[in-house]
Amino acid sequence: MSPFLNQIKPWVSVICISYNHASYVEQALQSVVDQDYPNVELIVIDNGSIDRSAELIARFTERHSAIRFIQNPVNVGLNRAFNQGLALAEGRYVVDLSADDVLLPGRLSKQVAQFEKLAGPYAVVFSNAAYIDRSGREVALHYAVDASGHARLPVPSGNVFKPILESYFICTPTMMMRRDVLNELGGYDETLAYEDFDFWVRSARLYHYAYLDEVLTQKRLTPDSLSAQIVYTNTSLLYSTLAVCYKAFERCVTPDEFRALAGRVRRFIRKAFYVEQFDLALQFGDLLYHIEQPDWQSKLILGLSRLHLPVNKLYRHYLKWSPVFHSAKLD
Repeated sequence: MSPFLNQIKPWVSVICISYNHASYVEQALQSVVDQDYPNVELIVIDNGSIDRSAELIARFTERHSAIRFIQNPVNVGLNRAFNQGLALAEGRYVVDLSADDVLLPGRLSKQVAQFEKLAGPYAVVFSNAAYIDRSGREVALHYAVDASGHARLPVPSGNVFKPILESYFICTPTMMMRRDVLNELGGYDETLAYEDFDFWVRSARLYHYAYLDEVLTQKRLTPDSLSAQIVYTNTSLLYSTLAVCYKAFERCVTPDEFRALAGRVRRFIRKAFYVEQFDLALQFGDLLYHIEQPDWQSKLILGLSRLHLPVNKLYRHYLKWSPVFHSAKLD
């Protein structure tokens, strides 16, 4: 391909954040280097790892000198680390890659091509994903597929604000995002423990999303991943979720949107109860009362929350017998 043709293809910035990912980071970085798309900027941030991650990244960058490497002496949080990379990014589109996930061949080319065909206010192109375990073995797909490899059920596209409130239907690492939209929103909210639900709420109110019906990413499930922490009593994730639910409440317009948010709040009342964050369950209950009169199940859980029952061990025992990817969802 000629240099001129490369120049007219928009640049893609891949921001890869590593925290104690020594077992996986080289594979993640190699999956970016191996992409067939010609204009890729790779920014790698080690977020205060205490294993060999930083050493392995530095060794990798010696072989690929164009990579920009930031080494944080301490963990500054996922969202702040991403914003460090975003401040350096120059691509039209941005991919947020965890250092234990893998881009499959052709992903960037296909997503850019989809973006460039879209007409209208689209901010995100996302796709299907395969869930893999620590050894790289595929254990599930985000969307079940038919014999031709296409999602069996319709996946929301276009105006997805209400579907985002209803359920966790986007596999976060599959997203390619417009950098100007990220900048317009001020990047990720650094006061929160995680990024995706907040970004969805803020961006989907203003912009559309497009689904590309292929498996283009491998998302790794590990016991110490951020999303897996939601089942433990010391999790900070639910406090962030409450803050985002209030942001969603301020952005809801139609009765259907308020109903969708109420359904999500009801689920998080239960989750907060299961992890014995009883005061937080009651705070979710306060938000629910602003939306609608709680159903009897929610009233029961709120009443039980005042009793501070020790339920977390039983809850985690139950999850052991659930499908492997259930605990990976902040839904």
